[in-house]
Amino acid sequence: MAQRTPDAQEADHFTISHAGYNRPWATWIAHQLERLGHQTSLLRWDPPLSVPLTDALRDLLAAPGRVLLVLDDWYFSLGPRTDTEWTQALGDVVPAEAERFAAVSVATRALPPTAAALRPVDLRDLDEHEARRRILRRLGIDPATEAGEPAGAAAPRFPNDPPAVWNVPRRNVRFTGRDAVLEEIHRRFEEGGREGARLALRGISGVGKSQIAIEYAHRFGNDYDIVWWANAGYRATAREQFADLAPRLDLPAGQELGERIRAVHEALRTGRPYRRWLIVLDSADDLGQVEDLVPEGNGHVLITTLTQDWAAAGSVTEVQVEPFRRPESVAYARRRAQRLTEREADQLAEAVQDLPLLLNQTAAWLAANPMPAKDYIELIRRGEANQIGIRISSDYPMGFQTTWSITLNTLQDKHPETVELLHLLGLFSPEAIPVRLIESARPDSLPEHLAALAADPIRWHTALRRLSESTAVRMDYVEAHESEPFVDQVAMHRLYHGFLLSTLSEDRREALASVAARVLADADPRNPTDTRSWARYAELLPHLETAGVLSGAEPGSRELVLNCVEYLRVRGEARTGLRLCEQAVARWRPRLAPDDPDLLVLVHQHANMLRRAGRYQEAQAMGRAVVEQLSAERPPDDPDLLRAKNGLGGTLVALGAYQEAHDIFADSVRAWTEILGPESMRTMQDRSNLANVLALLGRYEESLAAHREILLVRERALRPRHHRTLLSAQRYAWTLRLLGRYTEATSRQELNVRVLRQVMDRYTPQSLFAEHNLALCLRRGGDVAQAHALMSGVVDRCVQRQGPRHPDTLLVQADYATFIRQHGDLDRARELATTVAERYRELTGPTHPFTVGTEGNVGLVLRAYGERDEALAVAERALHGMTEAVGPAHPWTLGCALNASGARSLAGDEEGALQLSRETVALAKTSLGDAHPLTLSCRAALADDLRAMRRTQEASKVETETLQQLGETLGPQHPHTLSVRRRKRPYWDFEPQPG
Repeated sequence: MAQRTPDAQEADHFTISHAGYNRPWATWIAHQLERLGHQTSLLRWDPPLSVPLTDALRDLLAAPGRVLLVLDDWYFSLGPRTDTEWTQALGDVVPAEAERFAAVSVATRALPPTAAALRPVDLRDLDEHEARRRILRRLGIDPATEAGEPAGAAAPRFPNDPPAVWNVPRRNVRFTGRDAVLEEIHRRFEEGGREGARLALRGISGVGKSQIAIEYAHRFGNDYDIVWWANAGYRATAREQFADLAPRLDLPAGQELGERIRAVHEALRTGRPYRRWLIVLDSADDLGQVEDLVPEGNGHVLITTLTQDWAAAGSVTEVQVEPFRRPESVAYARRRAQRLTEREADQLAEAVQDLPLLLNQTAAWLAANPMPAKDYIELIRRGEANQIGIRISSDYPMGFQTTWSITLNTLQDKHPETVELLHLLGLFSPEAIPVRLIESARPDSLPEHLAALAADPIRWHTALRRLSESTAVRMDYVEAHESEPFVDQVAMHRLYHGFLLSTLSEDRREALASVAARVLADADPRNPTDTRSWARYAELLPHLETAGVLSGAEPGSRELVLNCVEYLRVRGEARTGLRLCEQAVARWRPRLAPDDPDLLVLVHQHANMLRRAGRYQEAQAMGRAVVEQLSAERPPDDPDLLRAKNGLGGTLVALGAYQEAHDIFADSVRAWTEILGPESMRTMQDRSNLANVLALLGRYEESLAAHREILLVRERALRPRHHRTLLSAQRYAWTLRLLGRYTEATSRQELNVRVLRQVMDRYTPQSLFAEHNLALCLRRGGDVAQAHALMSGVVDRCVQRQGPRHPDTLLVQADYATFIRQHGDLDRARELATTVAERYRELTGPTHPFTVGTEGNVGLVLRAYGERDEALAVAERALHGMTEAVGPAHPWTLGCALNASGARSLAGDEEGALQLSRETVALAKTSLGDAHPLTLSCRAALADDLRAMRRTQEASKVETETLQQLGETLGPQHPHTLSVRRRKRPYWDFEPQPG
């Protein structure tokens, strides 16, 4: 193309030529020039191989203004082009147009000698100020002419300054082409605007989706403050890696996994602390397993997947990833195997159907082996894999079979120990194979050849490097502080992983699975409740099934499975824990005796997980079956039987079967007292369970006495700041409040909260319930402002930690709904109270006391709106339902009766109201005593009903006695006393209680 001389208008224009790899440098340089009033345009450098390099360089002169080349290793290697070609082209073009060409260099290797004609300035390892100074000096621009930021433009980050938070696999230095897909991703993200965008890269296996995602993160990473990668092929791994973002953002989240995930979601949604973010979910082929990880907010989410499910869900835009275009295939193959001619590269691309994964493997093999390219290509075309003696499944395309079989055969001939290692790697989950654990395994856990290989660091890393160069294995390095980076884990393409397993005979696969299971068992920290061990258990979990650990055949395997289940329990991962339990139970039951101790522990944990997942009926059925089985075979004081009964008791509490749970816990306390003594930790735990269920039965005085005894024992046996001691102190204060002893309850709970804040994360359930109880104490004491601040904060943290449907969240939301109703926010109260009641109905069923009670709370909102008939219907249903659930004399039933009598009175049924009030007062005196606040509320309601029936003398007597007792019990200026004095009819709010 003919060159031309720029006109005056173009004198202030700069065309920036860059390889796609270094787009961040090009955009940053353009921004610096635009700040000084210059116009810029970006021109990606990737000339077709058919165009001579001299012509390609000369074509740059057709662009407007001066041409600034951003030189790097990629700029010179695209094509590929030889140093001789570059020397010739630069010598032919640059000297004659020296005034139009300029260059900067960010290359890591020496530039061709003739590049000196461009007088490039080196920008590597500089800070932003110095890099800018050097560029402007090279271009002869006065920095004093700065015109400010371009309108509407956000300043790009300086390329030497990485995003504030970064977690992405290493860049593939051989990545080639794909510019159209990368630009489409970028364009679609930009079109999302302030609403953000979610894209799914969909394509067949081996088409390069993950590599495109990695390249996008590196190429466009400077547009973001957070770039975070999570392997989404396995739910537990995806959640763990997503949650790892929480500490990197300094979020106030504890150790529980769900809590961290919700904290990350909230940070991304609100854009605090960073507004610009990119989350990559790689290998997310099962929508249902990881859909809940996709964050909201104005950032970007990039998903790689084999399926159309994401696009079908409606909230994700699909970008189809096709195989390489032929020019991309040819360029890639020639860069990977430089001995290939353009024609040979074209033939190779055709033989492997332009699939990047296959192209990489075939070109790598040709680069390392002397076989003529035409012979190798012919082998692939004919599909003659079986000639090399490898058994392969017919499920794989012939090109894959032949290509990878030839590679395996070559490795087997030259480096048999490397193939043995490769086969062992195939027995682990492919996304993150823990080679460090294999290397550090006990020598007797590995076959002799592999043990020798692992013992020699040089041979070990040489074998890994060979695998990385010749197979679909990618190494992930860890940067060490005082030594060279080392290989921590490797990733294997899933298609290759499946192929590798298909080449193994059944006997060989079983033998390798035994090795893998021993390696994982060796790595078990054997302390799943210790937070310092959690990272290791998260690392081990994805491999349990693939490595055959779930069968429990190898020594230590069953212990590892049980420890992983316990780890998931303490981390609150009920869904993943439930799935692991189901898998292990299915494998252990046919192999183990029904009373095998390991199987019993597993079944116990399975029931726990069902209960934590809200599947109460299934948990109950499983728990009863185990208890019945052990009761028929073991003595009453058998530890396994007692543990099974304890688990069943917890499920019964969740189901509202309080009396049966009480009987189970009482028997358990008697048994442990005889076995270990009355003050053993095991006995104390069951005594605490018994005290809790006494409160749920409405036996508050008995519950308080039991909690006090437990608190005193724990203060002596443990320490005042031990978490179990603090839990007992919290339970004691909670029960004091239920008894109406608000001042003492508030004092004790304030101390409990202060200490907990010193020793425990504010997001733990214990801390949340402690603050919630303090808020309730303050509310009853009349400190509305502080109660509101505490209660709203707890609600927010519960939703963030546990999610909107968790029982803990529903408990605090139920109380918050009654609080905001009482203080005037009726619309919010109605919405929240209705939502809580509906969710309790879904979780526990229509007859559970929590469902009945929270539906009664909705009736109070309706009464406040003036919807008297509907309020009455709801109140009557609540009274009937609570009577059926817990009996007529339970405090919860008495509270429902108080509300029903008020609803009758408002609806004009004064006689019915009076009759119900008389019955309720009589029951309340018997159940709670004359001075309990609920009894006094019922008496105040009775006085109101007597006045309505014109029985003024009796009404006055009841009212006077009630006010006198309120003054003595709560104080003459207490809000409840003042309310009764003003003749405001009392009501009762149902409060769900923790089990």
